[in-house]
Amino acid sequence: MMMRLVLLCAILPATAMANAAGTQANPIEKVIEMLGDLQQKIIGEGQAAQKVYDEFAEWCEEESKTLQFEIKTGKTEADELNAVIDKAEADIKGFDEKIESLSATLATDEADLKAATDIRTKEHDLFVKEEGDLVDTVDILERAIGILEREMAKAPGAALVQIQSAGSLLDALSVLLKATSITAGDASRLTALVQSKAKETSLAEDAAEEGVGAPDPAAYKNQGGGIIEVLTDLLDDAQAQLAETRKKETESQHNYNVLQLELEDAIKFGKKQIDKIQKEKAAAGQTKATAEGDLAVTNKGLAEDIQQLADTHHDCMTKAQDFELATKSRAEELKALAEAKKIITEMTGGAAGQSYSFLQVASGSRIKTRTDLANFEVVRRVEALAHELHSTALAQLAQRMDAAARLSGSSGDDPFAKIKGLIAEMIERLLKEAEEDASHKAYCDKEMAETKQKKADLTEEIEKLSTKIDKMSADSATLKEQVAVLSKELADLAKSQAEMDKIRAEENEAYKANKAEMEEGLEGVKLALKVLREYYAKGDAAHGAATGAGGGIIGMLEVIESDFSKGLAELIAEEETAAAAYDKLTKENEITKTTKEQDVKYKNKEAKHLDEAVAETTSDRTGSQTELDSVLDYYESLKEQCIEKVEPYEERKKRREAEIAGLKDALAILDGEAVGLLQEESRRKKLRGIARHAA
Repeated sequence: MMMRLVLLCAILPATAMANAAGTQANPIEKVIEMLGDLQQKIIGEGQAAQKVYDEFAEWCEEESKTLQFEIKTGKTEADELNAVIDKAEADIKGFDEKIESLSATLATDEADLKAATDIRTKEHDLFVKEEGDLVDTVDILERAIGILEREMAKAPGAALVQIQSAGSLLDALSVLLKATSITAGDASRLTALVQSKAKETSLAEDAAEEGVGAPDPAAYKNQGGGIIEVLTDLLDDAQAQLAETRKKETESQHNYNVLQLELEDAIKFGKKQIDKIQKEKAAAGQTKATAEGDLAVTNKGLAEDIQQLADTHHDCMTKAQDFELATKSRAEELKALAEAKKIITEMTGGAAGQSYSFLQVASGSRIKTRTDLANFEVVRRVEALAHELHSTALAQLAQRMDAAARLSGSSGDDPFAKIKGLIAEMIERLLKEAEEDASHKAYCDKEMAETKQKKADLTEEIEKLSTKIDKMSADSATLKEQVAVLSKELADLAKSQAEMDKIRAEENEAYKANKAEMEEGLEGVKLALKVLREYYAKGDAAHGAATGAGGGIIGMLEVIESDFSKGLAELIAEEETAAAAYDKLTKENEITKTTKEQDVKYKNKEAKHLDEAVAETTSDRTGSQTELDSVLDYYESLKEQCIEKVEPYEERKKRREAEIAGLKDALAILDGEAVGLLQEESRRKKLRGIARHAA
């Protein structure tokens, strides 16, 4: 009886405090309430995830259709370009054959002209020599006849005697030549002419001698007159031969001139045809080169579309599998929560009364739980918004918010202030970007409109070359703009990775300190339990040992041991989860970084080639091209600033407004929860005062 009174006195104060604390929910009740809320939240998340997945599935279908259409279009363009290349190659082959045929004909005509010219030159040389000889002969004969006539006129008797004493015509000619002033050279030539003439008449003389006998001496009576007649006949023959030679030379020269004109015209026409065909061949080569360049770009785009289609298919299948696994996991979680709720409801009533009878413990747990739930809700909201808008910035913000919440909880800082600061910073950044975009768009609209008008006025006179330059310049500007965007994304990625590295290091440092404290506390509880169990297990105390109270303390320590073990396990699990998430995102960032760097390298190289081609083509333009070049340069710089290649302004504006609205909703959640916590804390303070007064 005395023993029971002692136990009763020991338990009464604790009972009074438990009754006072009963005016508010203890941790077990709060856990049951939280389990119910969590079940509803998970169900709501499942519905939201289903909606998001349905939208994503619709996007997958539309994206696949779009890419399949682009692939089909790309293949058609590739086939058309291949046809253009094949035709250009066939044309070039035909042009080569024509050039070869024309070159052979041209070579033949040139050879014929050269041969005819050589023959004409030789004929002319022979004519000049023959003409000179004939002219000299005529001159000698004319002078000889004149001399003979003069000599015979001076002394006809003496000359006649000498001539009559000559035995032949040649002897008579020799007598006359000696008596005249003809030179020895001219005399030799004249003698040769007379001899050739004598040969012509020798047969007639021979026939006369055979038929009639010796010639009549009277034949020489007038040999002086006969010599002059012979020389006159020779002169007539020489003049006739000279006229015939000159006539023949004139005809040959005329025929050569006609042939030369025909061949030169044929050669000129052949060269003109070859030049024309070579230009057509060059044009065909240019067409082929352009088509090959376009084909390379088309094939590259086609390969990218095919790869993007495969990536989209893979991503969609992966997302479908993830959604299926998430749905299954969510169902398992709901099942586990329901089972846990049932077990706690049925089995923790007594333990709650013994273990959590202190108001301060209940109050602290309640505040922490509500804070965690609020932070969890905000993080999930931002994650869902990032997924819905496909925003990398929001996804990274959610990671930073989650890390900040865990780090603040372990360090004792205010998690609401930290997360609200991150959200406010992101909202300010988005608003600033929106303002810059709007101002930039207005500037671009005005400048682009004015520049396009100037460009249209100047382009008309040099349209052909300008079209080529505009296309290459636009492609180069697009590539440079893409490089600028990629470079900015790489910088943002590096900055985000640096922040992640810093947060991860801080988290790991806090984890090590908290783990050491938890392990030390757990070891202390185990040692205390060992001491108490060994003591109360003896049962041979010499005094009235407080076995009941000791049992209650042991039970409470066991609960604390369980709480500490669970807390340590959760701490380790959270660290492992955070490390895994960090490693996964780091690897994804590395892959993204490598991909973007390679893309920057390729685009820079391609832009450089395009710029070189633009420079080469621009050199062909003069005059008004100078003014057009300056306008085009300015237009290209505007296009680099203004043309929306990655994402149109209206879509970017709509997405940014959605991001800002979502972040403001998250701030509203935090603000509302903070007010609720302040009210709850005030109510708890009053209850603690009442509990102390009742104790």
